[in-house]
Amino acid sequence: MATEQEVRALLAAGEEALADAAFRTGDFGTARELLGAAHAEAMLGTDAGMQASATDLVGMLAHYQNITTLMSGSPVSQDDIDAEERLFRQALASWQKLGEPADMAQSLFGLGLVYQVLHSDWTAAMPYYWQALGLITTQQAGDQQDAGGPEETGGQQAGTLYLRSEVHRHVGFYFLVEASQPAEAVRHLQISLDLREELGDQRRIPSGLVALGQAELEAGGRDRAIELLRRAVAESRTAGLMPERIKDAEQALAEAEAYADADASPVIAPDAEEQPEAGPDAETEPDAETEPDAETEPDAETEPDADTEPDADNPA
Repeated sequence: MATEQEVRALLAAGEEALADAAFRTGDFGTARELLGAAHAEAMLGTDAGMQASATDLVGMLAHYQNITTLMSGSPVSQDDIDAEERLFRQALASWQKLGEPADMAQSLFGLGLVYQVLHSDWTAAMPYYWQALGLITTQQAGDQQDAGGPEETGGQQAGTLYLRSEVHRHVGFYFLVEASQPAEAVRHLQISLDLREELGDQRRIPSGLVALGQAELEAGGRDRAIELLRRAVAESRTAGLMPERIKDAEQALAEAEAYADADASPVIAPDAEEQPEAGPDAETEPDAETEPDAETEPDAETEPDADTEPDADNPA
């Protein structure tokens, strides 16, 4: 049986392989091998937190594979959707039993992805996103105040920054494409891009630039939108991203440059994570009427208990 340190090393290597597959190559073989081994070893051990972390990462592997399928123009099977959802629910249940609310954010965010991306159901997705946003906001405030606490390792810090960026990104797209509040979308998507730039992973910055550029265009900032989208195209090429991601950036730039009528509303075409296909069973989804006001973020103390679910890209 692998040691805890060996499992953590496998998880870190698997997460890096996953990022490269999701943004550059589309080949998830190495990521599946590493994360599968890490998950199997974690489940043989007694560290429940590591087991939950490994399950979350395997869930993200399933999600990125499903996104890549969508980007290729193929449908995702119901079995693959169900498998992804099960992984995030298993991880969430583990975090709940451990009483670690801050660590629930990844699982909650993952469940939001299932409903938004794979079921095209913002109503069901948003309560999960609101709770994840509340948790990361509370965690960030605590990190800033707790100067004497233990520091995160490089891998932990990177994971935290990317999760925060992704939560803000998807909440920003909600305000952009669903709530029609472009100014609020710009606010969240600027935070998301700032966190990506702090992380410094060149593979992940272009998607943040595209998202913010689309929001700026919708908000009336055409010149800044074009500036952001030109950067997105250039940096997508420099980072060696997969052709589909480069094409998304090029298309968004072309639309912004062609947008001349300031009174017209541009057509926002979010990337593959915002273009799923099947609808969920409405009777089985959590209640979405608990969304907070756009000016106030949700309270992180509203997490679901262990026996009930929350009221509910690209990698981007």
